[in-house]
Amino acid sequence: MLTTASLDRTALLDWYQRNRQRSAALFDMIDPAAYYSRPIALRNPIVFYEGHLPAFSVLAFLRRGLGRPSVDARLEKLFERGIDPDTEAAAVPRSGASTIWPSRPDVLAFARACDEALLEAIANVSPTPEAIEGLYTALEHEAMHQETLLYMFHRLPYDLKRPVSMADSRPALSDARASKGVAATSASVVIPAGDAVLGADRADVTFGWDNEFDRHVVRVPSFDVDVFPVTNAQFVEFVEAGGYGRRELWDAEGWEWIQREKVTKPAFWVAVESSPVDAPRSSAPAARAWRGMFDAVPLDAQAPVYVSHAEAAAYALWKGRRLMTEAEWHRAAEGAAPGHVDFAGYDPIPAGSLPATASVYGVHDLIGNGWEWTSTVFGPFNGFTPMRSYPEYSADFFDDRHYVMKGASPATARELIRPSFRNWFRGNYPYVYAKFRTVADVR
Repeated sequence: MLTTASLDRTALLDWYQRNRQRSAALFDMIDPAAYYSRPIALRNPIVFYEGHLPAFSVLAFLRRGLGRPSVDARLEKLFERGIDPDTEAAAVPRSGASTIWPSRPDVLAFARACDEALLEAIANVSPTPEAIEGLYTALEHEAMHQETLLYMFHRLPYDLKRPVSMADSRPALSDARASKGVAATSASVVIPAGDAVLGADRADVTFGWDNEFDRHVVRVPSFDVDVFPVTNAQFVEFVEAGGYGRRELWDAEGWEWIQREKVTKPAFWVAVESSPVDAPRSSAPAARAWRGMFDAVPLDAQAPVYVSHAEAAAYALWKGRRLMTEAEWHRAAEGAAPGHVDFAGYDPIPAGSLPATASVYGVHDLIGNGWEWTSTVFGPFNGFTPMRSYPEYSADFFDDRHYVMKGASPATARELIRPSFRNWFRGNYPYVYAKFRTVADVR
């Protein structure tokens, strides 16, 4: 357990300030004309997130962790929670469809007031369990949202964003897609039957999100897994074979989604003969490009394809295989090290570019270069208890419609990279930095 003697206030203050510097740099990426826009219709407008980050830190740490009063109760309520709608029609801010958002100077003034109160509290915090949970909740929450901001900004027109320096919080993000590494192939490897350890032991960690507890062991039968994540080149084969038109490959929700949205390709692909930014997802070009952060570039055949869970599952079924379970990911990832992570780049690099990070079984890119979709429906482990600092964090999503993702993406902060960490999204959400690989049972 954390004690007064082991509480490193200097490190915590540095972490908070690095978070805030990185967030400021990200918001400075965008043109002021985009501040009230919604790059992804399923999310709130950009202005919400600049207010949400400090507002949530006040809620989790100052109010729930320390029992202190609000900094600005009205704005904290406005910026308190995001949305996770099923469809664009249902994507209404929790404050109401007629919300009038504050000006950016007012949002920044609110943020400065929150920062002042939070920094004072961190410098003087007494390490009670409630305070420590609230502080770490605030710190990790901001890092999570920085990844959210980046995949949102991936959807903005190129003339509404620009590269910025993030040197004070992390070496500047740069497009590392030109890196050359191990050529991705269709090779697979058999993982022997064995135990997978999921979750964390409360006595062994300073902090974990409520869905990470309790630690438990799962016996996993032997299975055959792709050495590399599925690449753009491999997914092209699925597209050209008419995979998006084959009803038998899709579950009911996935099929309804691709029909409603006229989806015929991954969200990160664009048509070269159309406007790189505004090309409709329903186009089916002979040539394709990658929607990079600041420019459309030729589709990297060897980079992992980023898709929704529905698309990943359809591809796996087309190959006569399936997606791996959360427990199988843990087995395959034994001995794996983080690779293309921690804001190392805006886009994925070729699969297998960092061979030293492969697992003991020779499986590449399990921790980095994109989250890994699993077939496991997001739900609680035995011993689950909602956390005081954010009781709705996990419980609101135990609805049998969200799937566990493991690993990390290029924009996942290093503080979030641990075996027990669990990410999750709806099956029809195509915008997150998520790759996949396929598995098959071994008889």
